Amino acid sequence: MTKNFILGAFIGLTLVSFAQKSEAEGPENLNWYLKDPKANGVYGTGATKAYEMLTAAGKKSTTVIVAVIDSGVETDHPDLKDVIWINEDEIPNNGIDDDNNGYIDDVNGWSFLGGPTEDINQEALELARMYRTESAYFKGKKVEDIPSAELARYATYEKIKIAFEKEMAEKESSVLNIRMLSDYMQRVEKQAGIAFSKETNEAFTPETEIDKRIQNRMKSILEMIPAAQLTTEIEGALKSIQGAIDASKLDADSIRKSIVGDDPTDLSNKIYGCNRYEGPDAFHGTHVSGIIAASRNNGLGIDGVADDVRIMVLRAVPDGDERDKDVANAIIYAVDNGAKVINMSFGKYWTPNKDYVDAAIEYARSKDVLLVHAAGNDAKNKDVEDSYPTRKLNNKTVAPNWIEVGASSSSKSGKSIIAEFSNFGSTTVDFFAPGVDIYSTIPDYNYGNASGTSMACPATAGVAALIRSYFPELSASEVREVLMATTANYKKTVIAPNGQKVKMKDICITGGFVNAANAVAYLLGQK
Repeated sequence: MTKNFILGAFIGLTLVSFAQKSEAEGPENLNWYLKDPKANGVYGTGATKAYEMLTAAGKKSTTVIVAVIDSGVETDHPDLKDVIWINEDEIPNNGIDDDNNGYIDDVNGWSFLGGPTEDINQEALELARMYRTESAYFKGKKVEDIPSAELARYATYEKIKIAFEKEMAEKESSVLNIRMLSDYMQRVEKQAGIAFSKETNEAFTPETEIDKRIQNRMKSILEMIPAAQLTTEIEGALKSIQGAIDASKLDADSIRKSIVGDDPTDLSNKIYGCNRYEGPDAFHGTHVSGIIAASRNNGLGIDGVADDVRIMVLRAVPDGDERDKDVANAIIYAVDNGAKVINMSFGKYWTPNKDYVDAAIEYARSKDVLLVHAAGNDAKNKDVEDSYPTRKLNNKTVAPNWIEVGASSSSKSGKSIIAEFSNFGSTTVDFFAPGVDIYSTIPDYNYGNASGTSMACPATAGVAALIRSYFPELSASEVREVLMATTANYKKTVIAPNGQKVKMKDICITGGFVNAANAVAYLLGQK
């Protein structure tokens, strides 16, 4: 999911954040991710230039369905309502499964996180769910009492236990740090007699060493986040982390059963959920969808990367970790209902049912569907620690229909062109794409700014959809090969998320950035 790497730098964790774009930043920056390094000097996707080339060549498009597996989407947003997929074989709201696919009234997609009347919003982390299950299984057992056939499982449980306790300790520490930040702001306001601001922070006279450190950190934070917005940011971060802590103490499986009605451990059951596509919090999915396909040239807000696309809404990502069962079933639904590209802006570091997701990935490959996945926002080297889902399947093969993408910024400088939060990997991440300060659609018919590999993923999915739309003869794996072969190279050294000076080849396979213009030129025989 999207992370606030600014507040994260202070508290030691990445946090959820969606900063609103200010008017002062200028309308020319709102669509920077569409620009081109050669034409505009910005490492955007090159989509605008690509369309100019396609128009000049007289190429025609065919409509491509892009499935967005996410938190939900505001389907009636003015910039999205005309690009939302419609299941024409389903009669809306008649309570009948008209197309006999098992899902009643799935007109725009499906939610795997809702029941008859309620929807899941906050979920436990996968690590917490696994810890609860395994600790219950091994409760009261000593090592000497465990059958030899279960020793491997017990060893895994011990690793889970250590990781879970460490994770909870870090989150508890983060809550304390966030509250410390809030308390500091209150002290500044009390001393100044007015609302907290960049100026009051500068003028504040700290009485402790801790306040001195916070004051200095605040200077950096206020360069990126307006003071008036900080309280909202802090409250959101506190709610998210405290929510994860609270959820870890609950019986998540029982809650899931009571709300959705299915047994989350029964992988054979694919028919569950509801048709409430928006869900309790559709910010993330709405923002992602706008990057891919917000209506182009309609005079509203933004232009999406792809111009002949329909967004299929699949809600499977809660606030917390998505379940393997839901991810797999969302992929299967997308494939069965005609999606040619699937956007997956989510991930986690623990997975109890990888084989089930692997089977869905293989199914997508067999049906020529391209999967685009966000690399993650923890500044980790994926060559060392991978996240899930992954294209590395348990049968030792690598899915050829998979793109793994990291996040980059509009900066021309090697010091900041790679997002400091982005995961990377010289053998695991294919390339980078725009993922910092991306302005897109958000709920309540609005627009807002967000950063994360969650944004780089749809930027890439949009380019892939563009290519599949204008060059439908290409297979999913061929589209990946073209995008890999035509990235925009960056020859200077960059600062990797781990702080090291490196070449692009050291942090991604291609050593470049996704570029639709280069891909189109290549396919038109112009390069």
